[in-house]
Amino acid sequence: GRIRRGSCRRRRAGRLRGSDPGGGGGARGIRGGIDRVVLATHNAKKLAELRRIVAASGVDVEVLGLDDVASYPEPAETEWTFEGNALLKARACAARTGQVALADDSGLAVDVLNGLPGVRSARWAGPGASDSENLDLLLRQLDDVPDAERGARFVCAMALVLPDGREFSLVREMPGRLAREGRGGNGFGYDPAFVAEGHERTNGELSPDEKDAISHRGQAVRAMVKLIAGLRGAGRPR
Repeated sequence: GRIRRGSCRRRRAGRLRGSDPGGGGGARGIRGGIDRVVLATHNAKKLAELRRIVAASGVDVEVLGLDDVASYPEPAETEWTFEGNALLKARACAARTGQVALADDSGLAVDVLNGLPGVRSARWAGPGASDSENLDLLLRQLDDVPDAERGARFVCAMALVLPDGREFSLVREMPGRLAREGRGGNGFGYDPAFVAEGHERTNGELSPDEKDAISHRGQAVRAMVKLIAGLRGAGRPR
């Protein structure tokens, strides 16, 4: 189908949309604060990553995945922005589970491809394509692109939706460039061919802790964990 331009529009890093958890809104509908969050994914690596970052932050919150709750019809990712898709998934999860829901949509935006694969990153080689198939296709498409023009960035939009209807969303990015071949067995998706700005090793060659410290998703998760900590505090009896 036709790819609409602007699916990977640059957003100012650090912008948080939603109400202030420490403001007058308090934490309505969250008795005793937030103790559990459902991450709207079946991706075991994403779930492990979130749990790892939450544990490192010291915030005492149980993190569940979709395999830990009753199944429900999951929405198709029909939006043209990462943020829109993250909100779709988090809203559906909160409505169906009655729990605080967290969802992300992330992908790779390549400069010479005008921001693509973008929201189609997981399906770049077609529906049901594997990580290696998506990566192989992208590298073939960039085969004749000079090293100096292989700039790219990973983008992560993360949305938090509460059962009381409040929503929060943010976007984080990790700039870098694409190598000519995949290297390393860590990470997932396009990690083996992505070299973050200021680094020489690909994300696939970084340890989980090294990647968490700089990744788009690591930045987004840490920002959301900070927000959840604020909501927990706002919802506690005083």
